[in-house]
Amino acid sequence: MTAKQPAAATQKATAQAKKAETKPDNVVPDTVSSDKGGFPTVSEDKIRQTFENGKYPYAHKLGRKDYEAQKAKLQAELLKVQRWVGETGQKFVLLFEGRDAAGKGGTIKRFMEHLNPREARVVALNKPTDVERGQWFYQRYIQHLPTAGEMVFYDRSWYNRAGVERVMGFCSPNEYLEFMRQTPEFERHLSRSGIQLYKYWFSVTREEQKRRFDSRKGDPLKRWKLSPVDVASLSKWDDYTEAKEAMFFYTDTADAPWTIIKSNDKKRARIACMRHFLSTIDYPDKDHELVGQPDPLIVGHASQVIHNADHILGASLHPEQRRN
Repeated sequence: MTAKQPAAATQKATAQAKKAETKPDNVVPDTVSSDKGGFPTVSEDKIRQTFENGKYPYAHKLGRKDYEAQKAKLQAELLKVQRWVGETGQKFVLLFEGRDAAGKGGTIKRFMEHLNPREARVVALNKPTDVERGQWFYQRYIQHLPTAGEMVFYDRSWYNRAGVERVMGFCSPNEYLEFMRQTPEFERHLSRSGIQLYKYWFSVTREEQKRRFDSRKGDPLKRWKLSPVDVASLSKWDDYTEAKEAMFFYTDTADAPWTIIKSNDKKRARIACMRHFLSTIDYPDKDHELVGQPDPLIVGHASQVIHNADHILGASLHPEQRRN
């Protein structure tokens, strides 16, 4: 009996450590309980506060072993979705947006890891050519839209105009205003044409973004990810925040809502994004217990970010217009 006691104590300590790892650091303890997925159950007000204050809700990152196990199971569900998409002629478009180094590309890579590349593809466009600059703004994105039975993942999309182009002065005030006017209608047409459109915004804190940039500088295999525009974005954090909120205000619609993914922990963000996507679809042989619902402290919606933001109307103007 005495020989078994240390082992039991060790198991108990391990269980307590694991529980602490998944416990948010900014949630009042007596409001937290666990559901079947192991996520904290908190009030709507607490969830709203988590997204409004911009803080990351977990003190510890998701462990690799747990991450790999969850990822493999969710990727098997994605294969079921792809089979169903091909058999029924569905059309899916997933947009991945966010600040530089927010984890968009890594999440797309995990979505695509086991999918059939003949029926799923990634669109990651470079800066527009002279010919493309003379076209209707959406034209170069439209040619990459899916046909029946296909899934397309945009690693940045037409929302470049609402973010990078606005902040860095790559578009005129009139071009920006027309984008805000046309985008909700453009996406409404996509939705009503049979395309199922998902818009994911990956949200990273300022400190974490800088840490990732510094990591890229010292890694010869990642330096290509660090462009001059990326470096310049570090000093324009507030400008990008303002542009993001204005974008949410005008383009978060019933036809094409924004989904926010808190991505300080890349592994947790990838799992949450996959789970959110799968939870919205009713496909054959779906493992409902496995998919469940995404972590409410990691996955949110745009209204939680711009809730009661009185400055939005002024911020929605292009900076050049305000100076004039």
